[in-house]
Amino acid sequence: MAKQRIAIVATSHGKLGDTGDKTGFHYEELTTPYYVFADNGAEVTLGSIQGGEPPADPGSLPDKEEERAASVRRFLDDAEAVKALNNTVPVAELNAKDFDAVYLPGGHGTMWDMPENDALIRLVSEVYDKGGVVGAVCHGPAGLLGAHDADGAPLVKDRLVNCFTDEEEKKAGKDKVVPFLLETELRGLGARFEKSPPFEEKVIRDGRLVTGQNPASAQGVAKGMLMALHALQSKAAE
Repeated sequence: MAKQRIAIVATSHGKLGDTGDKTGFHYEELTTPYYVFADNGAEVTLGSIQGGEPPADPGSLPDKEEERAASVRRFLDDAEAVKALNNTVPVAELNAKDFDAVYLPGGHGTMWDMPENDALIRLVSEVYDKGGVVGAVCHGPAGLLGAHDADGAPLVKDRLVNCFTDEEEKKAGKDKVVPFLLETELRGLGARFEKSPPFEEKVIRDGRLVTGQNPASAQGVAKGMLMALHALQSKAAE
């Protein structure tokens, strides 16, 4: 079976609106899928909107090591992984033909630099259009807002999706800070939105599109993406 090639693209935006607080990508939403992919033999490329070392959401990296997710501790002890994160490939240099799937971790930074980034829109749209798999979790689906299918329709239109919900945003106290509410935007594009109660795991796979609601859903999204990739390989082998 051919090795799957998966791009993980993180946000490069580190400012939480006008609050003076820092944000960025969510560690667990990057590291947990990273190892789900890598441990299953996939070739993983770490990218970001601008390239280089992307900013991390400080809230996703507790000071006490025992409070960090197991995948985060493993990642930070993995010299090769840390080097890749410190030197991510700019999304403009990622070519859809080189990847079988693209995954977008969340973190509030995505809300500012992903929705209208032409290079990301092109990468996501072209990977999906060529028959690849697209996944995103929590605020990562902000990177799906500009993506479109081969007919030019929004990629999420008439497809089952979810993300960090409007209710969760309000409970997190960020609903007046973010530039828009992600659930509302996805619904506005015609997505068929399904969700769980706040902060509970929820993963939705609609064919080759896999989305998750919050950090607890990151592992499930990665596993769902692998299931979709394996289904494609099995079909191709028939």
